[in-house]
Amino acid sequence: MSNTGIPKSSDPIWQQRLDRKPAGIYYYSRKKKRLRQLLTGMLSLFIIFGLCFLGFLYAPIQPFVVLRELWVTSAMTTLNHQYLATYLFSEAEIQKIMDNNKVTDLGNSDPSNIETPGTGNNTGMELIDISQKGFKGYLLKIKDPGRVKVAATSHLGKMGAKAEDIAKENGAIAVINGGAFEDPEGKGNGGQPLGILISDGHILHKDPVSSFNIIGLNRDDVLVLGHYTLNQIKQMDIRDAVTFSPFLVVDGKPSITHGDGGWGIAPRTAIGQTKEGSILMLVIDGRQIGSLGATLKDVQDIMLENGAYNVANLDGGSSTVLYYNGKIVNHPSSQYGERHAPSFFIVK
Repeated sequence: MSNTGIPKSSDPIWQQRLDRKPAGIYYYSRKKKRLRQLLTGMLSLFIIFGLCFLGFLYAPIQPFVVLRELWVTSAMTTLNHQYLATYLFSEAEIQKIMDNNKVTDLGNSDPSNIETPGTGNNTGMELIDISQKGFKGYLLKIKDPGRVKVAATSHLGKMGAKAEDIAKENGAIAVINGGAFEDPEGKGNGGQPLGILISDGHILHKDPVSSFNIIGLNRDDVLVLGHYTLNQIKQMDIRDAVTFSPFLVVDGKPSITHGDGGWGIAPRTAIGQTKEGSILMLVIDGRQIGSLGATLKDVQDIMLENGAYNVANLDGGSSTVLYYNGKIVNHPSSQYGERHAPSFFIVK
């Protein structure tokens, strides 16, 4: 060390100290590196998202086609969210997608094809979990079709009912929601049915139209699907019926042979019958975490796998509900809980 007290530059320890950069410079350098990495990552994500979005809109690759059609059909079958499709696609493109995914009308079912076991011969019931990737659902199999009826709210035309109330009023062990009803802007009270509503042979409601889409049971306990006039309905001795559509399986033939049915993914309710006479009631949850919903094709396939010979789609969406053995089995999607409805299929 010199006489002035300042170390000589030849001192190796002092030289190391002089060569060091201040701590602030190191911090600033690390911060710049992290910011650069963050910006690079964000840019990469933006490019990937952009490419996926362009693929979603235009690519003819099968995964993008399926996703695009599912998006459009789901949006176009809602009351309030069709803009999700119309904002991104032209009217011609939307129409093409809807045409490619529609259900084929196979006409009326033939009741003589069903071999009913006779009321009271077999009273067994089975609840089957039919959950798959993307949705949770249940299938209730009723071996005696004579136990299945249509029940209506006691305040028809004014106020709908809930499944558990219908069960208590009718001594029912199981209840699913039934036919169509007026629901302006999704704010209806479930009291006003559409089409025709028949319970125990009594016509409780009929619209002023020339014919009806009926989903019903005749006096022989056969599930009847078809388009009939009021006179034909009376001649066929239909004891219980509601109106809804489409028919997914008619006399063993599936009505959806390509596409997903054109109704997108949503909560679903359906009813069917096997060739041996057992009634099948199906509900699938949707519009919630863990269960997005199902397509009509999903419903059709599940029912066929379980032996259905005739199948009809019922009112789904936030109306979908299954009451069984004293409790609601599924999880209705409405933010307000289970909805009020005018008609239900029940199991006595």
